[in-house]
Amino acid sequence: MHKNSKLTSERCVVYINEEEFDFEVKGSFFEGKDELLFNTSDNILSNVSWQNSGFSILKLFTEASFLDLQNSITTNIIEGLRKANIKINSDNFNLKDYHKYVTNAEDHFAVINHTRNLRNEDLKIDIEALEKLLSKHLKIKLSSIIKDLGRSHIQIRISRPDSLDINPPHRDSYLDYYKNILNIWIPISGCNDKSSLPIVPGSHLINERNIIRTDARSAYVNGNIYAVPCMLKTVDGPFKMIRPNPKETEALIFTPYLVHGAAVNLNSDITRISLELRFDKC
Repeated sequence: MHKNSKLTSERCVVYINEEEFDFEVKGSFFEGKDELLFNTSDNILSNVSWQNSGFSILKLFTEASFLDLQNSITTNIIEGLRKANIKINSDNFNLKDYHKYVTNAEDHFAVINHTRNLRNEDLKIDIEALEKLLSKHLKIKLSSIIKDLGRSHIQIRISRPDSLDINPPHRDSYLDYYKNILNIWIPISGCNDKSSLPIVPGSHLINERNIIRTDARSAYVNGNIYAVPCMLKTVDGPFKMIRPNPKETEALIFTPYLVHGAAVNLNSDITRISLELRFDKC
C-alpha cells in the first residue's frame, strides 16, 4: 500500500466521446509527485509530428495479411475455449459471437489465461515487416523483443457486451519494462465507435501531481486485480476520453505514457476482439 493511503472503494467516472461511464474500483489511491514522467526531449516519439498528441493511426496490413492475422487469432481463441472446456463447432465459430459461448467470468478468465501472454510465433504475422514499417515511420530502430522481458509480448483482448472485460484507465509506463516501448492496438473484430480503445489525447504530458491513482498491481475491478494502476481521475475531475477507432488493416499507435483503457463495449450483441503488440527501442 502506498504511504499515507488506505484501501477504499471508489467510483471511476470517465467520459468517452462525451458519454459518461462509471464502474467501481477498489484500491489505495493517492496524488502523484510533482514530476513529468514523459521525457519531452528524448523519447520514442521524438522524430514524429504527433509527439504532442501522443498517438496516431497507421495502416499496417494489406487485406490479405490482415485476413491471415484474423484467422490465426480465431485459432488462438478457439484453443483458449478448448482449454476452458467450452465446446464449440470450430467450423462456424465467429469471433463476434464469443459472448454467446462464454457467459460467465470464470470461463472468460480461463480463455484469456491463454490469449493474454502470446509470442510472435503464436500468430501468422510478419513481425520483421512490421518492425521495418514502424521503424521507418518513427525514424528510430524498433524491435518486437522487449529488452527487460527478453521476449516478445502479445495480447488478444476480448471485450464482451454488457461486461467489465476492461482495464481501468492507466499508463503502461508505470511498469518499468514498458517505459521505452511503442504500443500498437489493432482492431480485429467487432471494433467500432462503440467499442474501440479510449484514450486521452495529450495525457502523456500531464504532471503526476495532477493525477489520483493506485500503485501497480493494487487496483481491483469486478473483483479482479490488474497489473497496471488505476488512474482514477485528475485533480480537476474525470478523464475525458475519445475513441480514435482505426479501421481493419490499420492500428492505433501510441506512447505508453498516454492514458488509455476503460474500453467498455457498448455494442448490444457483438464481442470486440483486438490485438496488442509492443515494440522496444533497439
